[in-house]
Amino acid sequence: MTKNLNILVVGGAGYIGSHTTLSLKVAGYNVVVYDNFLTGHHDACFGDHLVEGELINKRLLIKTIEKFEIDCVIQFAALIEAGQSVIEPIPFYQNNVAGTISLLEAMHATKVKRLVFSSTAAVYGNSNSNELLHEDKPKSPINPYGESKAIVETMLESCVNAYGMQAIALRYFNAAGADAKGRSGERHEPETHLIPLVIETARGVRPHINIYGTDYDTPDGTCIRDYVHVSDLASGHVQAVKRLFEIDHPYFDPINLGSGYGYSVKEIIESVKKISKQEFKICKGKRRHGDPAVLVADASKAKKMLGWHAQFSNIDQIVRDAWNFATK
Repeated sequence: MTKNLNILVVGGAGYIGSHTTLSLKVAGYNVVVYDNFLTGHHDACFGDHLVEGELINKRLLIKTIEKFEIDCVIQFAALIEAGQSVIEPIPFYQNNVAGTISLLEAMHATKVKRLVFSSTAAVYGNSNSNELLHEDKPKSPINPYGESKAIVETMLESCVNAYGMQAIALRYFNAAGADAKGRSGERHEPETHLIPLVIETARGVRPHINIYGTDYDTPDGTCIRDYVHVSDLASGHVQAVKRLFEIDHPYFDPINLGSGYGYSVKEIIESVKKISKQEFKICKGKRRHGDPAVLVADASKAKKMLGWHAQFSNIDQIVRDAWNFATK
């Protein structure tokens, strides 16, 4: 019975981690949140227990796993800003790679074999076509952030083969939105994601929103991305945990979590205008280096392997929930 299973959510006070904790609780799991609050928030801790600590602290991780008799781990704890990773790569490798090594060592020492890993579509790098991105596409990250996630995926495959683990790497596309009840939402410092930036502009927090490139080979000339409601991502993790408990042999699988549909920058802006009922200044600039025209997930594997599909990822739903959280 799931009510007897204990899940350790590392980075559980962060954006996706907090929403996943809420979904795990609804599904009947006991949840222990482990976070250092570098980017997480105390008011976003929804687990049964909280342990404040560093990912690199293997001794505390072992103590936590043993104390709470952990059955499965979800690893969210990571630095995520791709642009910053180019400027300061060492912290990304130190936290995302070395930190996950510490976690894997703690799991191995305590004989915990099940892990859901928070990966990213950034492992694919740039796409040279407008075709949906499938998990079989070779990994070719273009920045240290994506590279750090790709390295961990490789490590997981090795650990699965060596230690008989069961692991799933969930490759997110563009996480967006907020909890429909307003309990948690996107609060990055500094904010770099498009939807919260446009919302800040509509609220008057920012003087204008920039569009980087209006001459792409897309219907309106702006980049198209696959936006996934954070509550959909959360349910994907619950399904991944359930999947791991169905398997008793060495297992590793990378799985996309995306809606399978793309929205352009201009469509995002128009949705925010509609939901907020605000007009605001838009500035058009040149393309940013490395920005592909279209990045959209092939999400068929998630449906097949996890029984998962995006339910709340209509752009107006995403924007409405994000707007309500930002303005509450």
